Amino acid sequence: MRAFELAASQPWLMLPEHLENLLAIAERMGDPQALVTREGERLNKARTVTVRNGVAIVPVIGPIFRYANLFTEISGATSTQVLATDIQRALDDPAVRSIVLNIDSPGGVASGINELAELVYEGRNRKRIVTYAGGYLASAAYWIGSAAEEIVVDETAMAGSIGVIVEAVVQPDGPDKPKRYQVVSRNAPNKRPDVTTEEGRKKIGETVDALAEVFENKVARNLGVAAERIPEMGDYGGLLVGAAAVKAGLAHRLGSLEALITELAKPAATQPRKASMKVVKTTAELREALASGIDPNTIEVASAGAEEIQAARTDAAVAERKRIQGISALASKGFEKEVAAAIEAGTSVEATALQLLQAASDRGITLAGIVADSTGASASTPAGDDAASKERGAAVSAIVTGAKRR
Repeated sequence: MRAFELAASQPWLMLPEHLENLLAIAERMGDPQALVTREGERLNKARTVTVRNGVAIVPVIGPIFRYANLFTEISGATSTQVLATDIQRALDDPAVRSIVLNIDSPGGVASGINELAELVYEGRNRKRIVTYAGGYLASAAYWIGSAAEEIVVDETAMAGSIGVIVEAVVQPDGPDKPKRYQVVSRNAPNKRPDVTTEEGRKKIGETVDALAEVFENKVARNLGVAAERIPEMGDYGGLLVGAAAVKAGLAHRLGSLEALITELAKPAATQPRKASMKVVKTTAELREALASGIDPNTIEVASAGAEEIQAARTDAAVAERKRIQGISALASKGFEKEVAAAIEAGTSVEATALQLLQAASDRGITLAGIVADSTGASASTPAGDDAASKERGAAVSAIVTGAKRR
């Protein structure tokens, strides 16, 4: 099988005119192994992922294939295999705070696109990932780009082409060329549908539609919209330029690559918060989020509601009232200064009791005397002052307990 035939035998997520150019390159290649030999290491060495002020810029340029090979090098293409390695390295590097997918691609072969897009989508939970398009953000490239947290496009960028295409090529045999025949077993007539017949084209169309449905559903999830809206948003497979793409919802805003890098390079506190940030309400939720590996820069502590704030104020007021009442119950003649100082300083009832015990000791008053005084005060307290008696008893109990701890 020639390289041209191999290239024409699989589904593509790519602009038709670019696919024609790619097939033209394949047609000039006589060695079919050049299309299937995996030489990822060679292309990987040629690729560069630059890091500027904590921002990793991952280029996604040209047609997209699954594996790196001689054909991808000749056509100036990109490999999803290499991209996955580069993006994973950026996610794992602690020096990288955010990632920019710098995309200028008409799309590519369908195989491997979903896996790469899922890596990007899941990576949003770890670091901020933004897609930038200054040229084409089309078909397979849009699938990948939509998986990022945000899509920023240049005014002249073209986004969309959400759909699948199969290039079926039937070459007439020349007079000097032998005819080629394919014999398919009876149990698998759909293994090689005849594209020259309506039935054959219908069968291929079913496969293309099934792949397109997956494409639409994933883009809808990535953008946070209903899948039914995608065809209209994408102009039914067309391309939208700059502001029109933003208006349709295919991109979030207009911008330049340099401005985006500068924005992402700023400290996290000055960056605008995004809807995909992890919101925590309690300390336990915060600890759980950090333990799961979520980037601290993407964690937002939820603000307390009006009811929660009022409840907290009420609880604090009740606690403060009980503290003051407890300290006031310790008051006795000659210790007014110490009691007032404890109330002012926010000292607890127990700590105040120990301070008063020390002050009493300095004045020659013993613990036995305090207990006896408490007993006498209780016996002489009128029946209507039960509450005051209880507070007095609790205060003395606090002093005694504190003294025993010493």
